[in-house]
Amino acid sequence: MTPNYLKKQRPVSDSFVIMTELVLPNDTNTLNNLMGGRMMHLMDIAAAIAAQKHSNRIVVTASVDNVSFRDPIRLGNVVTLQAQVTRSFSSSMEVHIDVWAEDIPSGTKVKTNEAFFTFVAVDQSGRPIDVPEAVPETADEIALYDGALRRRQLRLVLAGRMKPIDATELRALFEIA
Repeated sequence: MTPNYLKKQRPVSDSFVIMTELVLPNDTNTLNNLMGGRMMHLMDIAAAIAAQKHSNRIVVTASVDNVSFRDPIRLGNVVTLQAQVTRSFSSSMEVHIDVWAEDIPSGTKVKTNEAFFTFVAVDQSGRPIDVPEAVPETADEIALYDGALRRRQLRLVLAGRMKPIDATELRALFEIA
């Protein structure tokens, strides 16, 4: 049987991660809401685990897309993070994260955050290393996979690492009719 780190393709479902945390007083601000930095810390951990599961490699965070805080997460809520690789490129992987806050006594659960993180797999010396191709299987996975190249090109354009004219997936956004 071929070890995972030698596989050339992996289903994105193999990278799926669920992480659950209880919001404690030390995690909150003066309004008793989960601090935004703490939320991003948890998101980074869940996303990194998903990227490591896909690549079987050490990974480093390369970028974080827009993170909007839709609803406050209160002291005592249970926070559930779900992360999964959406697509891989040569050494990088895009990871999608959904965050849910649950108030168990009231029986309410609300999606509070969603974001895309990008990770790069590296070797022991910190140099980028190839990762397996991500293979989507469900309709939702395929939709996320199909949008990943556009999101990647937009990240590269915004970071100044790609000229808008070279962003083949984004040309329609930059052309004026």
